[in-house]
Amino acid sequence: MKRVGIVGFGHLGKYLYDRLSDDKNFEIVFIWNRSRIDDQSIDKKLVLADLEDFKNHKVDLIIEVAHPIITQNYGQIFLEHTDYVIGSPTALANQEVLDNLISTSLKFKTKIYVPCGAFWGANDIKKMAAQNTLKGLKITMKKHQTSLKLEGELRTKLENNKIWDSALVLYEGPVRDLCYLAPNNVNTMAVGALSALNLGFDKVQACLIADPSLTDKHVIEIEVTGPFNDKLNQNFKCTTVRSNPAVIGHVTGNQTYASFFYSLLETLSETNASGIIVC
Repeated sequence: MKRVGIVGFGHLGKYLYDRLSDDKNFEIVFIWNRSRIDDQSIDKKLVLADLEDFKNHKVDLIIEVAHPIITQNYGQIFLEHTDYVIGSPTALANQEVLDNLISTSLKFKTKIYVPCGAFWGANDIKKMAAQNTLKGLKITMKKHQTSLKLEGELRTKLENNKIWDSALVLYEGPVRDLCYLAPNNVNTMAVGALSALNLGFDKVQACLIADPSLTDKHVIEIEVTGPFNDKLNQNFKCTTVRSNPAVIGHVTGNQTYASFFYSLLETLSETNASGIIVC
């Protein structure tokens, strides 16, 4: 049985709490949230007032589903003690944070897991990247404007758009820059950059669109470009479109919750992999 701690108790954190509580492979030993947890169904003995107190619990796995700042501030400390699941991988767009986490995990022989979430086809993209046959990757995310939590110039651009009669392209460019401007919304893109190791955050391309017609779903388009065939004069290409039912205003779509939980099941298997494990 794997002893786990959950960091973050929003919609996804609550979902994982319920699923893990019903799974005999896991035992929840603590929960932490930035604000007070008022859910009466939660055993108050599990709630940490201070996240630093995780050290007082013998935990096999810490699951972050709160905010990228958790990985920035606590990721290395967690990895000195246990394996770590990063649910907000936009934090890894900061190269120093990424390098420090990998270095710490190697030193303390702990694992870093990143669930694929809403990113479709991660395994195939990882295989292409390993062979250096992945030549291009573009990820387009379309959400209702109320589902977007933006920073800086993108927030201003969104707020200045007063008439919503058509879709608005908010950003086109490298994933790395967008991770800082939409840290809560583009974790899917961060997973793509981590899967496409030969391209990374700077070469994987992102497009973020606010679409007022998407009142009941999020749409993610993934465009993969592979090697060029000289004889046939064309590239390998694969495009997927994922339409994920989602409540208007919610950051995460319904099917992503289930995907995240099944990624946690992969942490039960022993692996010799190091670095970032996209699962």
